Amino acid sequence: MADQKASTSIEAVESGLAAQGYIASRQIATAVYLSQQIEKPILVEGPAGVGKTELAKAIAAWRGMKMIRLQCYEGLDEAKALYEWKYAKQLLYTQILKDKLGEVLGGAQTLHAALDQLHDFGDVFFSKEFVEPRPLLQALEQPGGCVLLIDEIDKSDAEFESLLLEILSDFQVTIPELGTVSAITPPTVILTSNSERDLGDALKRRCLHLHIGFPEQRLEERIVESRVPGISQTLRRQMVGFIHEIRSLDLKKLPSVSETIDWARVLVLLQAAELDTEIVKDTLNVLLKYEADIEAAAPQVTTFIARAARSNVFG
Repeated sequence: MADQKASTSIEAVESGLAAQGYIASRQIATAVYLSQQIEKPILVEGPAGVGKTELAKAIAAWRGMKMIRLQCYEGLDEAKALYEWKYAKQLLYTQILKDKLGEVLGGAQTLHAALDQLHDFGDVFFSKEFVEPRPLLQALEQPGGCVLLIDEIDKSDAEFESLLLEILSDFQVTIPELGTVSAITPPTVILTSNSERDLGDALKRRCLHLHIGFPEQRLEERIVESRVPGISQTLRRQMVGFIHEIRSLDLKKLPSVSETIDWARVLVLLQAAELDTEIVKDTLNVLLKYEADIEAAAPQVTTFIARAARSNVFG
């Protein structure tokens, strides 16, 4: 198991993530390193498919830690994110208490005496034994720490952000019936956002900011090489060059790194030696997710292949 303490250098972060198949830019490695050193969450923003969620998975695998994921959505509340009570168990406890009421009251002759006896008995109805921890509370309770992924925070309501503030700043949460629960070992927290809505300043202040955009060509080639080792160097350079040409178009959804990897796997499966117009048009739906985008890109295929081929020769 990898050492769970903070790495000693940015280069160690790069190599550690690379060992898990995540090729990180210098900016990404620096953010991860600083997050570990100052124990601050990272808010990772950028378009879908550029590796935001994969970053959290890679950190967990590299450091040998459990990853706990909270998938955000509209209407998410503390019952699903933090904790809820085990109602069935509470009802069972109530029935048992009812059956044993005579023993609990201990022969009390008056209502006041009975209430005193119940008070002395103690209220376990709202105790830790009846709490069902959800991802946020689970993360605080991990004795060896963990990676807490709060995925697509921008899909949750603004009210949910307020619930996170105490956790993000102090790695603790206050439960009215139980008091404050503090992390045994502070988790490594990664929040991701596709920027569907603006996040509050209070949340942003508590996090390091990291924007992951589309990688430059050489980095994307390294990513493809890591994830699709069977692809030839020539085809790898051509397809990445072609994708960078596609991204120059005004499309509804530009192909991201996840589509690049999928396309590379498809081309290897089809035993393509290099790009040609026929195979690109046959597989363009792997890159582009909307018919209008495919129709916009199709007339440019031959031109983009030629540019990618020239880039492969001279680049």
